[in-house]
This record gives sequence, structure tokens and C-alpha cells, in this order.
Amino acid sequence: MIFEWTGSTAPWRAEQERVRHLTRVAPLTPLPRFVAGADCAFSSDKTTIRAAAVVYDRESGCVVEDVAIEQPCGVPYVPTFLSFREAPAIVAVIAQLKHAFGAILFDGQGLAHPRRCGLATHVGVLLDVPSVGVAKSRLIGDFDDVPLAAGSHVPLTHKGESVGVVYRSKERTLPLFVSVGHRVDLPSAIALVQACQTKYRLPEPTRLADKLSKFAR
Repeated sequence: MIFEWTGSTAPWRAEQERVRHLTRVAPLTPLPRFVAGADCAFSSDKTTIRAAAVVYDRESGCVVEDVAIEQPCGVPYVPTFLSFREAPAIVAVIAQLKHAFGAILFDGQGLAHPRRCGLATHVGVLLDVPSVGVAKSRLIGDFDDVPLAAGSHVPLTHKGESVGVVYRSKERTLPLFVSVGHRVDLPSAIALVQACQTKYRLPEPTRLADKLSKFAR
């Protein structure tokens, strides 16, 4: 899968609209035991992308598989079109996983996106797998103060629509922005993030994928 940069975002907007209408929101029950995480990083000159994916066993608290790949990246960063830069490598690395998994957590947005098509939604629809966006920062939306207690969350709204929650995973740490990607609903997304939480701010699948995606110094 390759997305080409033509100098215009019009084709990408059309693709986001197509994907948006394919998105399904439904409960994910029961929560899967095996949860994948995916993330990527770029070389210092931004010409190479390193994508990583892990499969995490919630019951044992262990990673059962991890994979990383590197490939050239010729697509520039354009705000709100991140998936066109990252998705090809992420889809490729997920395809290399051999162990089964029931959902994917992404370090990025799902429906909490101006056109309701962030990375988690885009890749979730492309692969037709349950997906959740767990972003470290806000892209859009308004929210009230989040209580300091771990597990607290408040609605994230955009133009009068609920697009996710602002979730404090650990006491007195910065909150995360959790949103539906594809084939989950918001209560299921929150429950899955909580079920993958350990002593760190990030859920284990995305924390470990983030760590594996880093280029060696």
C-alpha cells in the first residue's frame, strides 16, 4: 500500500471521507486476551520510517511477539493527514505478525479527528480489525478538567459531538486521549485501554511498540 503526495490534499480528503463511511462502532465483547500495539518513528533526516508492532497477552502480562521493519518514506508530514505518512509502514509490519490478536491500540487518534478519520480509524478500516486510538496529545475537541485520580476520564467533544474521552491513566500524570478507531464503541475502547494498563502512563501494547520503533542512537 502506497499513498503518493501530489502536492494537493484533495485526494487524501476523499479517501478519509470514504473510510469514514466504512467505520463501524460496536461493543467489543468480550475484551480480547491478545492485543496488538503499533507505532512508528522516523530517522533524523526523515527519509526512513521504522514501524513496530507487538502482540501483548493481557493474562500473562507478557509480549508474545514483536516485529519491526524499516522502509523509505517520501510522504511529508501534513497536519490531520498523518495516516498517509505512517499507515503504509504500519500496515506492512502488522502483516508480519503471526500470532493472532483481537484488537490493535495505536499511538494516534481515531474518531477524534476533524474528519473523523485518524490513524486508528484509517488502519482499522483498511485491515477491518477492532482498533482504538490512544494519543498522548489533543488534536481537536474541548474537555473539562480531568480529576487527578487514576482511571478518571471526561468527555472529549468537537462541534457538539462526542469524539472520545480524556483519560488519566496514572495519578497526577498527563492524561491520554482515547477514541474509537473501528469495530469498537467508546466504553469498550476505555475498558480495553484500562485492561492493558500496568505501572506506566501508556498502555503496554503502545508503550512497547513505541520503544521498539525507536532508531538506535
